[in-house]
Parts: sequence; structure tokens; C-alpha cells
Amino acid sequence: MRLILPLPGNETLARQLAEAGEWELGRLETRRFPDGECYVRILSDVAERPVDLVCTLARPDDNFLRLAFAADAARALGASQVTLIAPYLSYMRQDRRFQPGEAVTSITFSRLVSSTFDRLVTVDPHLHRYPALSALYTIPADTLHAAPLLANWIAAEVDQPLVIGPDEESEQWVSAIARRIGAPYAVLRKIRHGDRNVDVELPDLSQWKARCPVLVDDIASSGHTLIEAARKLQLQGFRRPVCAVVHGVFAEDSYRRLKPFTDRIVSSDSIPHESNAIRLAPLIAAAIASAEMAREDFVRHRRPHEPTAETKQAEMQSIPASVAPPWTSGVE
Repeated sequence: MRLILPLPGNETLARQLAEAGEWELGRLETRRFPDGECYVRILSDVAERPVDLVCTLARPDDNFLRLAFAADAARALGASQVTLIAPYLSYMRQDRRFQPGEAVTSITFSRLVSSTFDRLVTVDPHLHRYPALSALYTIPADTLHAAPLLANWIAAEVDQPLVIGPDEESEQWVSAIARRIGAPYAVLRKIRHGDRNVDVELPDLSQWKARCPVLVDDIASSGHTLIEAARKLQLQGFRRPVCAVVHGVFAEDSYRRLKPFTDRIVSSDSIPHESNAIRLAPLIAAAIASAEMAREDFVRHRRPHEPTAETKQAEMQSIPASVAPPWTSGVE
């Protein structure tokens, strides 16, 4: 039976995932030493079992080392496969070098994840210049889509919606949501001058004034686009819109600033937040179960189980001193 292990802060999603798939919910012990280093201990039996580590990566710099320690511990203790379930996947924005000397962090981060896990499951990653996660990640990476869940929520909760996307690039995504629920849609024109400076232009939406505008987006980070769109909708005579997003990052005080311009703000639970109203556990559980059936023979051991003293000695005697260790492969 699969073992679902939540990293701190991910307990609710992990519990819902275990319930949806009828799998076991495991336990981790983590704490920090006085110098800030992490302590990680797996309290569940992982031997010869597929292990799923559940951890949103909205704040990766705080979480990734602890996650890597847990993955290595699971593998060393005999897990047959170690999967990262990261409903929000970070370090996807910097997909090129915009200024001389910049680090292309999406490449570096994908290398770290690919060297630590056997498989990745995520929801609506920020794919811009990359056609798919396979262009970055060298492990099987499942990209799940929450748009149908957003559509279902809108259909159930909003009377006579007008679905509105943040920019022209979102038209295909937004039109699919609108088509699913039989609603009209429109897209805005977004002019970005920087991370915190966005201009939004609205088309003439006067024919839809009787409807409730619903602003949909994949990520709400700084909130500037949603705030500008909501403000300009009111200038056109619309009621305050509903905002529905997949990933509610809501950096700094963006949620507080957005609330006065909206009737309601909802997000999926990819990142724990008070706006969470759309559960991802059934979607993720279905993907895991499907892959489990399709790849029942798929096991990839990136590193062996923890060696005994005898195997260590045998390895030392069989490897010539001139051979570089495997972790240096590709390093210049």
C-alpha cells in the first residue's frame, strides 16, 4: 500500500489524499537544531513501499532541504519509489536570462528535484517558454489541470457568470472554462512594466452588465493584475467581481489589498490559505492511481538502499581511483 507522508504545513491535503486513494497516512518528525539545521525522522515503515511526499513549494527556500532529507531517508530505508507531490511547483518563472549574469533558476531547480525524486506530480505549473515539464525534468512529471475544478465551482456558486481572463495568452484556457459551464467570456490586455507594475485594458463589456464577472487566473502572486482588473470593471458599471485562481500565492499583503475590490476570492488548496475552496486531493489521487496501474513495473532507484559495511568495502575495492563518483557527472 502507498504511504502518504506530509511535510509540515501539508497535513490537510495529505490526509484528504490518503482518504481519496484509500492509502496509509504516514508521519514525519521534523525540528530545527539551535543553529537552524533541520532534523528529519520518518516514523512510518517505508520498506518496499511507494512513498509520496506531499509538499507545496510556494516557499521553496524554506522547505526544499527538509524535503530532500525526507526523500533520501525514505530511499535509504527501502522505499520502492519516492514521488514528490507538489501541487504548486516553484522556480518556473526564470526560464531564460533576461539580464546579463542572471541565474536561470528553473534549470537548476529542476536538476535538484530530478536528482532527488523518482517522479513528480504537480498542478498547472507556470509553463511559459517551456512546452512541457519534460523539457526541464528528467524524471516522469505529471502535469494535472485544475481548470475543470474551477469551472465546476463557478457553475455551482455564481449565478450568470461572465468569465474573464487576465491576458490574451489565457484565452484558450478561459474559453475552455466558459464553454464547460455555458457562459460567455472575455480576456483583458495586460501590459507588464515589472513584477509590481501592471496596466490592464478592458474591452467593451457593456453587453454583459447583467452578469457577474468572474476573474480567473492560474496564479495570484502580487495581486496587481487582479486588483487593476477588478477596479476597471467597477468603472464600467459592473458589480464587484468574484476571483477564482488555481494557486493563491498572495505575496505580502496582496490578499488584503484585493479583498475590497471583490465580492469573493477563492483558490484551490495547492497552497494553504483562508481562500481555499477547491480541493485538489481527488484530482491528484486519480492521477496517482491511474499511473500506478499503468506503470506497475516502473521502479527507478537513483541510489541503492543504505549499504552495509561489507558492501561498502566491496565497492571501494571494485572502483578504480581514476573513476569519478556519479554525483560529479556533468559538472564542469
